[in-house]
Amino acid sequence: MHHATPLRFLMPGWFSLVMGLCGLALAWHRAQGTLGDIASGVALVLGVVALLVFLVLLVASAVRVQRHADALAEDLMHPVRHAFVAAFPVSLLLLATVGVALGGPRGPMASIWNTLWWLGSLGQLWATVWVLGRWLAPSASMPPAALWPSITPVLLIPVVGNVLVPLAGLPLGHVLWSAAQFGIGALLWPVVLSLLMARRIAHSPLPDRLLPAWFITVAPPSVIGAALLQWQAPLPVVLGAWGVGLFFLLWASVLVRRVVAEPFGVPFWALSFPLASFTVLSLRLAEVTADASMRLAGLVLLAATSLLVLWLGMATVRGLRDGSLLVPEPAPPQRPGEQAAKP
Repeated sequence: MHHATPLRFLMPGWFSLVMGLCGLALAWHRAQGTLGDIASGVALVLGVVALLVFLVLLVASAVRVQRHADALAEDLMHPVRHAFVAAFPVSLLLLATVGVALGGPRGPMASIWNTLWWLGSLGQLWATVWVLGRWLAPSASMPPAALWPSITPVLLIPVVGNVLVPLAGLPLGHVLWSAAQFGIGALLWPVVLSLLMARRIAHSPLPDRLLPAWFITVAPPSVIGAALLQWQAPLPVVLGAWGVGLFFLLWASVLVRRVVAEPFGVPFWALSFPLASFTVLSLRLAEVTADASMRLAGLVLLAATSLLVLWLGMATVRGLRDGSLLVPEPAPPQRPGEQAAKP
């Protein structure tokens, strides 16, 4: 059923659609050595679709700010949704990365890729400082117990998303700044992982509607591995990052049955970019190692990621058409022995 003011519920997390489409475009681009021009063509189409989706979301978000500024303020105060603010600069970084991959860092569009990259890079740094700044709030306004609901895998987007910067930054010639911002994400990655484990074991599980977010844990080691390859890091180190990504993929996969049992929502797009980034790293390693089994794994992952994004796209269109997506967030069920639950 359609809500009277759907734009009110267009939270920043909708930019995760752009992230997934860009990730898949990069995966198909990386497969061109094996699949040839077909892969290049698919990558170009996906890149254009990602750009169009970004522009639509950008215009819709601007209208939302004008009409429903209080809704955005509510998002920024929400324990989970506030972290999705980084999906916007991450989308800029990924659009720049796709542009550099498809058009080259020195082509006629280079100035556009540079602009997108700088906006994304500085926006991502701001998002990291702003999100973690909440942890330094006076204890009277935000007691320690109030911070635990904000510790979800979504936190990896604003905090660890800095590791995306070198993917386009190095080809564009921004070597020093790329290394500096990469270091921020690499440092904070194990910090966030430790907090996630502490919340799950000692505090509370995630609400069921956020279960897809556990797949975000696959993205940091995959992107870190891809960036290390650009720096020509020792192959065992890169393979170690690939192994960590594989572990988190297998670990999160035990949730698949519970995930698909949930009603479809935007959080399902959390499955797309992590799987795409792991596919990119696998295909890149197949090129470097000339290993047939790694190449086969990369192609299987590419097929799986493509089918996943196709399903996500169709489910999103269906949800927009029947009015089941841009609606108020459902209240989490109260667990036995708990007070009113917050995500």
